[in-house]
Amino acid sequence: MLFINRLNRSNPSYDIGIDLGTANTLIYSSGKGIVLQEPSVVAMDVERSFPLAVGDEAKLMLGRTPSNIRAVRPLRDGVIADFDAAEQMIKTFIRKVNDGRGVVAPRLVIGIPSGVTGVERRAVREAGLAGAREVLLIDEPVAAAIGAGLPVTEPIGTMIIDIGGGTTEVAVLSLGGTVLSESVRVAGDEISEAITVYLKKVHNLIVGERTAEEIKIKIGSAFPDPTFDGSVMSVRGLHILSGLPRTVTVRAGELREAMTEPLNVIVEAVKRTLERTPPELAADIVHHGIVLAGGGSLVRGICELISHETGILTQIAPNPLLCVVSGCGEVLENYKRLQRVLTRPYG
Repeated sequence: MLFINRLNRSNPSYDIGIDLGTANTLIYSSGKGIVLQEPSVVAMDVERSFPLAVGDEAKLMLGRTPSNIRAVRPLRDGVIADFDAAEQMIKTFIRKVNDGRGVVAPRLVIGIPSGVTGVERRAVREAGLAGAREVLLIDEPVAAAIGAGLPVTEPIGTMIIDIGGGTTEVAVLSLGGTVLSESVRVAGDEISEAITVYLKKVHNLIVGERTAEEIKIKIGSAFPDPTFDGSVMSVRGLHILSGLPRTVTVRAGELREAMTEPLNVIVEAVKRTLERTPPELAADIVHHGIVLAGGGSLVRGICELISHETGILTQIAPNPLLCVVSGCGEVLENYKRLQRVLTRPYG
């Protein structure tokens, strides 16, 4: 026992905060800050069930693998869809950030969607335990609000909308807790998918998810803008009728119509949450405004769309992609003050 205590003092443990996202995984390491930001993708050897690549390298393999290699995104709609791949991904990422900082496994704080079930919470916890001594969970909107610098521990109502890859989290927070929340499994991925469906129906063109995401980033928009709606982009894909590669030109204005359905689902979730908000907290939200976080908040015009539909000033948090992982890190660094925002692993 004495030997172990000496070993632990010479190799202190370190704690890790993880934003385990559908599209990207970000990691915060105590004392060092954000140390990893890579796609949530794993390339597995089918025969040996062994990870050949994880993160950036694996994303390059999506849609380009032979039959003996399977490149997958282990999370879907914010929850684990492929447990083995998720476990391997978490273990690999933890090893990447370890740097030999200690022999004691770290404590993990993992951000998860607020609407997940108890079974889904257990799956995240068990996947995390593959490389950690303890796994604590925090609802993503709470972590995002902390990371965005909102006064979540004060008696002030704040509204945060975290638009990720697989889920959109809408939450009203006060005194360190969630007063109201709604989680819809419509977010950045569904917007990209709507673009894919549009190109197939209107232009008879089949494109992959990476191409759809690139189109969304370059000419996607959620709200009319005369100065931008005329923007065009050449898109390459497979023509359904001829079976041959073809290039078509797509306009930003017509693409916005394709994105309307998933955007309306997000807007309706915001409206439903506002309708259920107690009057005092609603007054605070009207005064302070709504804050957007997550990669989906970077879609052009989404801020203006929500402001227009709700009549409440809406703004994007600084570094929206980093809000959840920064919030997880803030909980680690100020554990005694913020530990009550954590949720029980078993729901």
